[in-house]
Amino acid sequence: MSHKVRIKLKSYDYNLVDKSAEKIVKTVKSTGAVVNGPIPLPTRKKIFTVLRSPHVNKKSREQFQLSAYKRLIDIYSSSSKTIDALMKLELPSGVEVEIKV
Repeated sequence: MSHKVRIKLKSYDYNLVDKSAEKIVKTVKSTGAVVNGPIPLPTRKKIFTVLRSPHVNKKSREQFQLSAYKRLIDIYSSSSKTIDALMKLELPSGVEVEIKV
């Protein structure tokens, strides 16, 4: 078979992303495939500025930040055993997984 498989992980919690990436790498290495990663991709930060009071004190503001963490994993020389192991793997619910073959 020997295809290149690319897995992108995305989450708002960096602990979930790191644990999921570690679980995927451990599973893939146990099947004998070659793994490159996890490679951290740039963190996307959204910053929201909100007035604290709707009527007075225009200078008094509050800022909120929403960060999205991403990891990239490449799998080389994968077999059907590797793909089956990835399909059976259970990941936390807060992680978005995108797989490209």
